[in-house]
Amino acid sequence: MALLEVSGLSTAFHTRHGVVRAVNDVSFHVERGETLGIVGESGSGKSVACLSLLGLIPRPPGRIEAGSARFDGIDLLHGAEPVLRAIRGRRIGMIFQDPMTSLNPYLTVEEQLVEPLLIHGLADRAEARRLALAALKEVGVPDAERRIRNHPHQFSGGMRQRVMIAMALIAKPDLLIADEPTTALDVTVQAQILDLIERERRQRGVSVILISHDLGVVAEVCDRVMVMYAGRVLETAPADTLFGAPQHPYTRALQLSRPALQAKGAELYAIPGLPPDPAQPLPGCPFTPRCEFAIDECATARIELSSLNGGSSACLRVQRHEIQLG
Repeated sequence: MALLEVSGLSTAFHTRHGVVRAVNDVSFHVERGETLGIVGESGSGKSVACLSLLGLIPRPPGRIEAGSARFDGIDLLHGAEPVLRAIRGRRIGMIFQDPMTSLNPYLTVEEQLVEPLLIHGLADRAEARRLALAALKEVGVPDAERRIRNHPHQFSGGMRQRVMIAMALIAKPDLLIADEPTTALDVTVQAQILDLIERERRQRGVSVILISHDLGVVAEVCDRVMVMYAGRVLETAPADTLFGAPQHPYTRALQLSRPALQAKGAELYAIPGLPPDPAQPLPGCPFTPRCEFAIDECATARIELSSLNGGSSACLRVQRHEIQLG
């Protein structure tokens, strides 16, 4: 049985300008000890899908309109609030995109690290302080005995990210959601942070959901990959399969956009056009206006995910074997 099972998740934001369907009928699962990568352009619904699982979308205007999510048999979307509070920060940890806005500027790092342990009754204050110091050392913060008494603004971006990772891991969760954990960090710090997450996965069997724009990072650390666009899942596959033989034109376009794949001096590839307006109905494949392989039927036919080559694809022409992308 998978640690996390999500089925038909739909999340919308009801605004003055209409209903924005940020997540539309999304299903996925995470096995124990597995790393699932979620990729896609900004606004594709990656973060909203994971925030929905933890009840962290603002209500109003946000609303979970359909679907189910079971974590180790517990209903995350409809469970009683005391049950969900016992899971958030304890069995499910989350590294947020921007640690400067996620850490409390008024509290010291020590106060923020001990809080999860005290709230969940995992330690008394003295033991929590000892564990907080150990956690800070574990994530590689130098001079941890002194720095633990500092406030977030006294840390660099990379060090704040390490503090955020320490907070997410201090309660020893079963599932870690890492939302762009290496954004705006230099490549050396990126590698160190990814090594920290991978070490936790290997040593403790933590399951990881890694949300990222960086396909190189995803290819290196993830077991499976889910590709999202306009709130929908367009492809899922084992990482090796997805990067070796993509089964959706959007996945192929994302791979072509990687600067590392461009010849020196050549013009960088960019996906033409813009993502669709999520407030407007999208009856067919949402990638149709930007897709070089699209036909008229792609814009109107309801296209479900279909099993292909060990994964699944929502491309009509790939399902019919009319085009090959790999």
